[in-house]
Amino acid sequence: MRFLLDDEQREFARSLDALLTAADTPAVVRGWAAGDHGPGLTLWRRLADAGVFALAVPEAYGGVGPLPAETAVAFVELGRHGVPGPLVESVAAGVLLGGVGGPAAKEWLPRIASGTAVVSLALEGYGPYALDADVADAVLTVTGDELRLTRGAGGATGPGAATGPGVASGPGGSTGRPAPTGPGAPTVSVDPARRLFRPEPGGEVVAAGPGVREAARAGGTWATFATAAQALGCGEALLRATVAYVKQRTQFGVPVGSFQAVKHRLADTLLGLEFARPLLYGAAVELADGAPGAGAAVAAAKVAAGEAGYAAARTALQLHGAVGYTEELDLAWWLRRARPLRDAWGTPSACRARVLAG
Repeated sequence: MRFLLDDEQREFARSLDALLTAADTPAVVRGWAAGDHGPGLTLWRRLADAGVFALAVPEAYGGVGPLPAETAVAFVELGRHGVPGPLVESVAAGVLLGGVGGPAAKEWLPRIASGTAVVSLALEGYGPYALDADVADAVLTVTGDELRLTRGAGGATGPGAATGPGVASGPGGSTGRPAPTGPGAPTVSVDPARRLFRPEPGGEVVAAGPGVREAARAGGTWATFATAAQALGCGEALLRATVAYVKQRTQFGVPVGSFQAVKHRLADTLLGLEFARPLLYGAAVELADGAPGAGAAVAAAKVAAGEAGYAAARTALQLHGAVGYTEELDLAWWLRRARPLRDAWGTPSACRARVLAG
């Protein structure tokens, strides 16, 4: 089976590529890692205007989703350009909240779709951390059959912002909600632009019951899927930069890219990425159809894309030599991201086990 994008999807990819190229994402990534979130949040709003965050939000809540194929298209571009922030988590939160419904969905889903809220997420079975919780308006956590929401520092300036000690207020006065609190100190990550926080204990219970567990399972699957697309895009960027570099770097009077060993290494890297691509879009088809095997298809795509992206990073580092890991070179930020993307939202071993389970 061939998975080909239609004209509209290809144009969507081209428009995102143009938007992100003009945004100078390497500078945005450097600022985000240094704690300057302003340029990143400006870019976040531009991505929302392009419809990225509406792709997984149901139409009833102001979105256009769920659209798995378009989500894959978008996240490949986001990974290729190295856009920072809880992108995956916000999209997965849209799926989670859409599954549980209720007041929390009515409050947060339109804001996620429009880009006026940044949401991070932590789910059981995917590690204890919420990405970039320090900039999130809300952090969602699921424990058992309970969905909890902690309003973050970003939410302090939005509806329901705290105006008194320990109490949040809205247009009608006190809401009875806890005031926004900081997420504490981040855990060190291989990628400085991926700031990992342990969610604060407690939080407001916004949904409970068996439906929460099922919605969390769907949200986790979408997070794995979007991360696979990011990993594929990251690998593509690394390969493209490496091919350009070996054409310029010379040894013995000729470009090093003319050496057979270098050609073989690049060809192997390309094969890994190209084999991952149909798995990703095949998983999108399974998700769109609601097929019983969608979870296994997503896991297979994540293994292939994650390993291919990491292999591309190893190739890029070897063929760039010592200059590859210096911070002066933008490539270093992609090198640091490849391995975290391989392991985030489903390690290779966990995804392989999911594939074998069917």
